[in-house]
Amino acid sequence: MDVEQIVYKEHILAFILRNDFDHQGIHFFTPDDFSQQLAHMRRPGGYVIDPHVHNAVPRKIEWTLEVLFIKRGKVRVDFYDQKRIYLESRVLTQGDVILLAQGGHGFTMLEESEIIEVKQGPYAGDQDKTRFSGIKDNQVQFKDPS
Repeated sequence: MDVEQIVYKEHILAFILRNDFDHQGIHFFTPDDFSQQLAHMRRPGGYVIDPHVHNAVPRKIEWTLEVLFIKRGKVRVDFYDQKRIYLESRVLTQGDVILLAQGGHGFTMLEESEIIEVKQGPYAGDQDKTRFSGIKDNQVQFKDPS
């Protein structure tokens, strides 16, 4: 499976784009109303994207969405609902990308890892997130993504 949605009670918690995703053209995975968009683009040599500027468009952002690129390593992602109840986990490896949309999440580095993070700003400091205690390693559940 090269693209996976983590869904809980009809809410999309995350999109995982695996390193082996390989399709020609452009593919957007997120709904148009997401405040952070995730797409994959593969174009042949010589393909041209016309020069452009982005227009000022007022937007209201309520939730911070973030995208993580696993540059190297192996990372376990634990998913929680908005009430901080543990749901399930996934493992990400080199080249995988995840967009975190709703609910809670925690990370365990299963080996030395390098991650690039992209999220909306401006950063609101302590108002931006609420930390809580996560699960123990013996509570991890991996669900079949199919």
